[in-house]
Amino acid sequence: MKILVADDDLELSGLIAFALRQGGFTVVEAPDGPSALQAISNESPDLVILDVNMPRLNGFEVLAKLRAFSRVPVLMLTVLASEDDQVRGLDLGADDYLAKPFSPRTLLARVRALLRRGGSEKPGAIEAGSIKLDPLTQSVRVGEGSDVRLTGLEVRLLQQLLATPDRPVTAESLSRAIWGLRGAGDRQLLKQLVHRLRRKIEPDPAAPRYLVTVEGVGYALRV
Repeated sequence: MKILVADDDLELSGLIAFALRQGGFTVVEAPDGPSALQAISNESPDLVILDVNMPRLNGFEVLAKLRAFSRVPVLMLTVLASEDDQVRGLDLGADDYLAKPFSPRTLLARVRALLRRGGSEKPGAIEAGSIKLDPLTQSVRVGEGSDVRLTGLEVRLLQQLLATPDRPVTAESLSRAIWGLRGAGDRQLLKQLVHRLRRKIEPDPAAPRYLVTVEGVGYALRV
């Protein structure tokens, strides 16, 4: 299942995304209101985590525009504890509120509760082109081939690439998504992980067909 995290605090957004990926979800990040609306339209997420205080369009404005075309569950994040702000968000169509700071366990519990309420409790398979990833069983299938078991790190790498098929993802974004802030910028570690995943999904790992290197940027998954 896919979750959109919209927050201009890139450090916090990265930590939230990391916790969600640890929980088996695919994550798309947006740094401001307009980007969040565009991502909702393009990515069709199963749930939206929306920060109240964002530039260009704040969370309330995004929510009002979102509810004109979508009933996707929305969890609002705020540093504001005022009852008026909570009431305003709920009146606009928010499904739940979470005040900062919060623990990753609390966030995941709220997310799962909202998904249960919507009839989808567990993350399902992610598919693009001939590649199908099942985060629950930690396995991948390419075309008509057999299921191949993946490690947790390989699942996180493939989740991130499947979230934006045929589009390059920077090495820094991939590292942060897989290892959190401590892994950001470690290109050699990422290179080794890419090599291991290629051995499992590529007909010829020495001449990658799916997981390709984009020089000067990072990697992309061709589907």
